[in-house]
Formats: sequence, C-alpha cells, structure tokens
Amino acid sequence: MTEDATPQSDCVENAPHPRETAVLLGQDKAQADFLTAFQSGRMHHAWLITGPRGVGKATLAWKIAKFLLAQPNDDGGMFADETPPADTLGIDPNHPVLRRLEALGEPRLFLCRRPWDDKTKKHKRDITVEETRALKGFFNLSAADGGWRVAIVDAADEMNSSAANALLKILEEPPEKTIILLVSHQPARLLPTIRSRCRELRCEKLSGADMAQALHNAEFEVGQNPEALAELADGSVGEAIRITSEDGLKRYADLVSLTAQSPQMDRQTALRLANACVGKGNEPTYDLSLRLIRQMLSRIARFAALQPSTVQEAAQGEASMLAKLGPNVQAARKWADLSAELTARSNHARAVNLDPSSVILDMLLKINETARS
Repeated sequence: MTEDATPQSDCVENAPHPRETAVLLGQDKAQADFLTAFQSGRMHHAWLITGPRGVGKATLAWKIAKFLLAQPNDDGGMFADETPPADTLGIDPNHPVLRRLEALGEPRLFLCRRPWDDKTKKHKRDITVEETRALKGFFNLSAADGGWRVAIVDAADEMNSSAANALLKILEEPPEKTIILLVSHQPARLLPTIRSRCRELRCEKLSGADMAQALHNAEFEVGQNPEALAELADGSVGEAIRITSEDGLKRYADLVSLTAQSPQMDRQTALRLANACVGKGNEPTYDLSLRLIRQMLSRIARFAALQPSTVQEAAQGEASMLAKLGPNVQAARKWADLSAELTARSNHARAVNLDPSSVILDMLLKINETARS
C-alpha cells in the first residue's frame, strides 16, 4: 500500500489515525485473548473485532497487524527463529515495520475501506466489490519473506452485498499464514456465514479515567468533567472527540435544560438551538444535535426502564430531568418509541435535504408533546 493524500474514511476528523495510536487503553482482555491464541500456535485466520463505535477497535486491529508483521519468519527449518514467546502485543518503537505502516507502505498489509470518489469529492457510501476483489488479489501474491500477511477491513459493516459475498469466498478458502481483521460496529449487519467463519474479539466501553487518558494522548483537552464526557459519549473515544470538537457538552446541557421544562418548553430557546444548525459550516453542529437528541431520548428510556437509584449525570440537572420524564417502567416504551420515530424522520429529512432548523425544532416540539401525554 502507499499513502493516500485524500481524506481517510476510517478516521475521526481532527483525530490521529488508529495506526498512529501508540497506546490502546481499556482493552486489555481483547489483547490478552489474541496473544493467547497466537502463543497456542493455532491461530484463527479471521477475527471479528466488535464493540461500540470509537472504543479502540481499529486501534486494536492495527496493534495486532504491527505485532504480526514484526514477527521473525519461522519456517520450521534448522535455522528457525528461537525467539521466546511474546508476552505483549507491543513491539520495538524503532522497528522498521512501524515506519512502513504509518506511511501505508508495508507490502504485507492490505487496508480495505470505503474509497474516495474523485467526481463527488466524497467517500463512497459502501465498501464496494472492487475493494474486496483487490483483497483477493493481494492474498494471491506470495509474501517475499514468507512472513505473515494481514488485511484490515474497516468497517466490515460498510460492505455492500457484492463485497460481502466476495469476502465470504476468501474466508472459505484462506491462504496460509494470513490474518483478516474485520472491524465491526454492528456485527448483526454482517452475513451470518461471515460471522460464523470468524473468531470474535470484543472491545468494551472505556471508563472515565481511560477516556481522559485517551483524549490526553490524542492531544485533546479533557476538560473538568471527564466522567460526564465518558457518560455522554457512551465510553467511545471517537464520539468524545466529536463531542469535544463541537462543544457538545454545553449543547447537551442546553438540551437537558430545555427538555426539563417539558411539557412547557420555552419556544424561543428551542428556536435558538435549532437555528444554530443552519448555514454553511454548521453541518457538524446539525449532525451532533441529532446524535445528542437521540442519546438523550435513549437515556430517558433507559432510566425509565431500569429505575436506578443513582445516575451518573452527563449534564447538570440531568438526574432530575430523567426522574421527571421517566417516573416509571411504563414511560420507557413511550420514549423508546419516540426515539425510533424521530430517528426515522431525521433520516428521511437528511435524504430529502429538509431545512436543519425545521428538523431540530420539530424534534424538540415532539419531545414536548410526548411529555404532555
């Protein structure tokens, strides 16, 4: 592979690419599980790396790739390498494989991701069959030194049906000494036959402390309340970066304060929040607002269903808002249904390019109406 100057579809905007992340936090079990399999000498040829978006799945995939590609070749002959078994996935920071991988110049690595469309100046919506066919061509080549060859598919959920079927054929007849790492945010979207041919590595949500350290390592300001950020981001570093970049904690606090007034929302405040999403350059604010509203509704429904005795607030006053709008288990269904309805409506609105302020205002008024019922 060679380095591409176009934007990268497998990277959060303004954040380091996962291949550049030196330290993986919060995923010790997943790393240990892979290392145990490697040491056993019975490596599975395909690994499905699952978990919430942004918790380090791609970073784990790259860490595994670096580890495998840095392994000395052991062909079983009289001069086979006698290096003792590794006890960590870390490798020497001066290893030449790291420089090649960071520049996407490692010939034994194949990265399969959504391609860039020069005509539209955007990434294509799906990983297409051409990408998976190129993966097959990569595996048909012999490694020059007989070492490991690694392919990363990020994210496997983004393959269209033709690409998925092409990948399935590769999984059915994998070449020797090859590893395929499938990063998946929603494994249920994959073909059951693909899932059945993979071994799963599960990545978990990050704690507040791990979140703060991960953001610090990525050179992002953590702020004074990393626990609130971790709660709102649902343990996802990627989402935390998006929230931090768009001053999302303040915007969520404004949404909570407004929603707490339900069923007597202040219309002028609702209009102000909606109008902030209008105009060129405010698309990220619009995207973030949609996600925050969905997250707030999900949190209301979850609170109503579980009725917890304590709440880790993502914004000041959230606990009292949750108690007001989710007083009993019966309220959970009402808010879950509203969340599904507004998600469908907002997706349709995006598809037909409806005015962002109208979409956000409509969602807020629906919340107000639901609270009244």
